[in-house]
Amino acid sequence: MANNKRDYYNILGVGPDASGEEIKKAYRKLAFQYHPDRNKDKSAEEKFKEVNEAYEVLSDPQKRSNYDRFGQADVSGMGAGFEDFDFGNFGDIFDAFFGSGGARSSRRRRSAERGPDVHRKIQISFEEAVFGCEKEVDIDRVETCSVCGGTGSEPGTKPMTCPDCGGTGEVRRTQRSLFGVFTSIAPCKRCGGTGQIITNRCTHCDGSGKEKRKRTVTVGIPAGIDNDNTIRVSREGNMGLSGGPAGNLYVTVSVAEHDFLHRDGRDVIYDLPLNFAQAALGDEIQVPTLDGDFTLKVPAGVQSGRIFRIKGRGITYLERQGRGDQLVVIHVVTPTSLDERQRAIFQELSETLEPAEVPQESKGFFDRVKGAFGSRR
Repeated sequence: MANNKRDYYNILGVGPDASGEEIKKAYRKLAFQYHPDRNKDKSAEEKFKEVNEAYEVLSDPQKRSNYDRFGQADVSGMGAGFEDFDFGNFGDIFDAFFGSGGARSSRRRRSAERGPDVHRKIQISFEEAVFGCEKEVDIDRVETCSVCGGTGSEPGTKPMTCPDCGGTGEVRRTQRSLFGVFTSIAPCKRCGGTGQIITNRCTHCDGSGKEKRKRTVTVGIPAGIDNDNTIRVSREGNMGLSGGPAGNLYVTVSVAEHDFLHRDGRDVIYDLPLNFAQAALGDEIQVPTLDGDFTLKVPAGVQSGRIFRIKGRGITYLERQGRGDQLVVIHVVTPTSLDERQRAIFQELSETLEPAEVPQESKGFFDRVKGAFGSRR
C-alpha cells in the first residue's frame, strides 16, 4: 500500500480485506462511541471526524479502490479536513442505519388532547349511602373563553396564518451529511405548533382561549356506595386542548357515621342491650332498622353475644340486585347499682339458682395454664 497521511483501515479497526458489511458495522460502533452528542471528551470531535472520513472513503467502492491502489482517494466535497462537517444529531446517525428513510419527524402539528381531570370530595349521610341520592357538587374548571369562543382573538378579528410554517405547525430543517440529505421535522417555535398567530388578543382571556369558571354539577350517588369510593362523571372536567374532549370529574365520597348502626360489608350491625329479666324471661323488642322498626322476638335464656339476623335490611349491593342483612347482637347488661328492694329480689333469686358451671373445655384450659405456670418454679 502506498504511503498516505491516514490509515483508514486502522482508524476503523478492520483489515484491508474487510467486507462492506464489516466496514459498516465497525463504523457504526465508532460513530456511536465518538459522536459529540454522546461523548463530551474534547478529543471525541476530532476522532469522530476521522472515523467519518475513513468511512466515506472505504464505503465507496471507487474511492476505496483508488485508496488501495494509490494510497489516496478523491475526497472532494468533504471539506478541508472535515472542519465544516455538520454533525447533525445522534438520532440522525441512528436513523441512517435503522430506518425512517433518512428523515426524522419529532412531532406533527399539535394534536387534540383530553383536558385535565377535576377531583372533589363530598360527605353524605349513612342513609344516603345505603339508598343512593343526588348531590350538587361545586367545582372550578377551565372552559372555552365565553368572549372569543376559544380562538384567543378579540371578537371580530381572526388569527393570522403563521408565516414561518405556513399554518402547518411544523418546520423542516434539511442537513447534508456524509450519508446523504436528512430532514428533521419539529414544532414551529413561532406559533408553538398551532399554525396560527394571534395578532389581536382577546382582552377577556388574554389570548389563551380559555377561562376558569365556577360550575355546579349534579352527581348521582349509587345505592350501596362505601366510604372512600370514587364516582366518575365523564366530560365534566377541564376543557380539552386543540379541540380535544373535556376531562372527567372524580368525586370521592366520605360516609358519615350513624348514631347506632355500623356497617360490615353489605350487612348492618345493631347492638341490642338487654337487662337480666329480659334475657332470662325473653321479650319482644322494637329494633330500629334503616326501613323502620322491626319487632324482634328474643327467646328466654338468651346469652350475650347471640346474633339474630333480619333479612334484607342491610346495604344495597352495587354489583347486583338485593341487599345485605341487619345483624342484631345481644348484650346482657349487668346493673351497676341496685336499690334495697332490687337487692332483696336478687338475693332471694340467687338462693334458688344453681351456681354457674364452668364448661369442661374451660376447666381443661385453666388446668393447662396452671400447670404451665407451676412448671416454671
